[in-house]
Formats: sequence, C-alpha cells, structure tokens
Amino acid sequence: MTPGARISAAIEILNTMADGVPAEQALTRWARGSRYAGSKDRAAVRDHVFDVLRQRRLAAHLGAGETGRALMIGVLRAQGVDLGPLFNGQGHAPLPLSEDEATVVDAPSDPAVLWNLPDWIIPLFQASLGARADTVAQVLQSRAPISVRVNTAQASVANVTQALAEAGIETRANDLCETALTVTAGERKLRNSDSYLHGDVELQDAASQAVVAALPAGTRMLDYCAGGGGKALAMAARRDVSVFAHDIDPRRMIDLPARAERAGATVKQLETDALEGAAPYDVVLCDAPCSGSGSWRRSPEGKWTFTASRLEELTHIQDKILDHAATLTAETGALAYATCSVLQSENEDRAAAFVARNSGWKQVFSQRFEVDSQGDGFFTAHFQRV
Repeated sequence: MTPGARISAAIEILNTMADGVPAEQALTRWARGSRYAGSKDRAAVRDHVFDVLRQRRLAAHLGAGETGRALMIGVLRAQGVDLGPLFNGQGHAPLPLSEDEATVVDAPSDPAVLWNLPDWIIPLFQASLGARADTVAQVLQSRAPISVRVNTAQASVANVTQALAEAGIETRANDLCETALTVTAGERKLRNSDSYLHGDVELQDAASQAVVAALPAGTRMLDYCAGGGGKALAMAARRDVSVFAHDIDPRRMIDLPARAERAGATVKQLETDALEGAAPYDVVLCDAPCSGSGSWRRSPEGKWTFTASRLEELTHIQDKILDHAATLTAETGALAYATCSVLQSENEDRAAAFVARNSGWKQVFSQRFEVDSQGDGFFTAHFQRV
C-alpha cells in the first residue's frame, strides 16, 4: 500500500467507528476485508487510527470536522505533515483537499482541546495532578513506550539484552525497575524472538513491574485482580514463593497457563469461592479495576467512552475489593492496592477511605508513578494491621 492508500484505509476505519463500532473491531473488520495489506501496512493504518484517538479533539479542530477524512487531515496537520502528496487522488489515495479543507484554521486555545480530554474530566486532572496536569495531558497524547520484563528466574538482564540485540531488537535500561527494558527499535520482532518464545521476557509496562517489585516479601502471594496475569508472573519470578491468581472473570486468565509454562513458573488459579479456603496469604495485591487514565496512551478510546457515573461506580468496586481482600490477608501480612489511574479519587482517596473504614489497619507505604517516557501512570499503597 502507498502512504496515501494507508490514509484512505484509516479514514474508512474512523468512519466505521463513528457508527459506534469499537476501534479494535473496526480494525479487525478492515484487515479481514483487505487481504492485500501486509503486516507493515496494517501496523501503519493502526498507528494512524490510534494517533487520531489520542488527539481527537485537536484533530477535529485542525481538520474542521468530525468525519474520518477531517480527523485524518487534522491529526496530520498536528504532526506537521505535508498533505499534498498524500491527498492527491492517485491510486487509492484520498481525493485532493477542497478549498475549505486547504484553509488552515487558527491554533486552539481551549484547554480541553489542547489536553485532548473530555470537558468533565479536566477539573479532576487539575485537582489530582496540580501543576503536573498539563504535562500529563500532553504526554498522554503520544505513543507509549514498549517495555519488557526480564524473567530473572531463568535469565539475567545482561544476557537478555544481548540476545535481543542479536535478534535485531534494541533496548535500554529502565530506571523504574531493574527487571525492565524499554524497546527502542525492532519491537515488531519481539514476539518471534527466542527470548520471548522461551519465556525469558514478557511484555509488561515498567511501572507495572515496579508495583510488583515494591511488594514486601512473602511465601504465599495472591494476585487478587489478576486479569491476564502479568503481575502474578512477576511475583512468580521471586524465589521460594507460592503464587495464586484470581479474577472475578476467569476468562481473563485464559492465557495464563501457557504464559506460566513458557516462563517456567507455577501460578495456581483460584475461583472466587476457593479464595477463602486457600487463605491466608502473606501478600495480597489488588490491582483494581479503574479508569485506566494512566494508560490512555495505549487505550486512547477509553478516555472518550469514560463517564462520571462509571468513575463513581468504580470507586465503590475498589472499596469492596479492598475490604474483601483484607479478610484474606494473614495477621502479619501485607495488603497492597494498585491502579493504573492518575485520578486522586481512585488512588489516595481510596487508600484513606479504607483506613477510615477499618481501624485495625494502617497505611505504611504509597507511591505514584508518573506518565512519562519510562512507563504508564500508576499508584500503589500498602497496608498492614495495627
């Protein structure tokens, strides 16, 4: 596909999404109907679509419209791209710009447009992040770094770094966690590399790794909201530890057995009704469902579908999770809470509310991880019994 044809494909997908089709579903539909598109073409088209999602309000402003074509014009303008060679009508490229489309609009001044966030969440960003709000909002408009966790149970960071380099995958050390390597080139070769296939590395954000690394020692550890099981696998890389994984929807853990086998790890999955029978646990980690606002670079569609009512619902869910997890924690054990959110209402407020409801517990640790070139935005807090 030519660069112009890729733009046309992105416009088609964006128009499909305007009818209410989620981004991933729209991309899959297009790919199935476009067998001629190679892997590089599909990746480029996907990048265009996600660039629009990260900067949708700015794209709509600079493109003077909400259609797929207007949004692509706007996002390419924001990137400083010369539109003429791409919109020339040749082959499968979009038609040339009309006179109105060729008119460049004034730069925006509305904070919601500059921050590319829904209006209602702007005050929450300001209250939660203070002077850092603008920086975080800007960073969330860029592509997220790709990081891997070195499985130190069976490989060293130095050896993995060398093996990846020999496979054409360049990395750099990540300051957030000693097991983290950020991929700087060759990321599309990663899943076919020996290091990945043999379980020496797992794709995992560096801040997510740091949340696990900050957990205190314990011989029995429970990943209470395991999802795909990335944090459970990071726990299992510790020596002399038994790791348990639970999720309210066990289907989310469907790939965990294969991932654990590849990593040479043992993770026992527990249904909800089996949690108490296997308790107590020395360490219980609750990586609770949240807005995902700290990872909106990776899932930018989420910030446009997120609502105030959903935020309120999530805070109640987070409270219930912490209260139940506390009953599973050993008398001298540690209860840990984590979110990939930047919002105070999901982070510090939930930690304070837990202690206020449970006088027998105290908070002993908390840390925020910024949204930056190292990793996603995360929050974590630890509690122990008084």
